Amino acid sequence: MFTTNSSSGKLIVYASAGSQSRTRFESVQQAAKETAKRLNLDFEIIRFKRSTLPIYVYYEENLNGEPIPIYCDEGKIAGLEEICNAMRNMMFVLSFHPKHPSLAQMRNELTKLS
Repeated sequence: MFTTNSSSGKLIVYASAGSQSRTRFESVQQAAKETAKRLNLDFEIIRFKRSTLPIYVYYEENLNGEPIPIYCDEGKIAGLEEICNAMRNMMFVLSFHPKHPSLAQMRNELTKLS
């Protein structure tokens, strides 16, 4: 986990600890980490013992906010660019919701990264 000391929120990757999904995990982790760094968000990984779960990425606005799913790998391997674009597209849509003022402030940056 890395922290940027930002108040903009964080990206959280939920994945299984099993080695079967190692390649999928590495792709999703790298995409989420890169996106978090570019948007000055915190980043966290939470591993589960079950090995057959899909890998999810959630966005959390602040410590009291409810995490919102922004990506699911559906058990398939995807490229780094595809994963980054899917996450940014979902965050862009969320940026228009009044509950996510931090994303609204990042809207220009989200469009630049697409």
